[in-house]
Amino acid sequence: MKKEPIILPSDPADPEDFDVTAEAMDRGQRARLIRRTRTALGLSQTEFADRFRVPVGTLRDWEQARATAPDFAVAYVRVIGQHPDLVAKAVA
Repeated sequence: MKKEPIILPSDPADPEDFDVTAEAMDRGQRARLIRRTRTALGLSQTEFADRFRVPVGTLRDWEQARATAPDFAVAYVRVIGQHPDLVAKAVA
């Protein structure tokens, strides 16, 4: 099993801190983008999921970085952030 390199080592002064791999950092950045886009629109997770046809459980997993949002989903969220009404109309 190949061990991923650590890009952000844990803080030795913080017993609850942990090492972060590149994959985990990417997953966290994707989660932040999705959460910020949704909150900028003033929508709850359920409202966002319903409006843009994303399963709410999937959205939660992406926002909480339990799962990595795929590239197409990140692109979709970016388009939603730029043109929310157009996207909502297109998927209605």
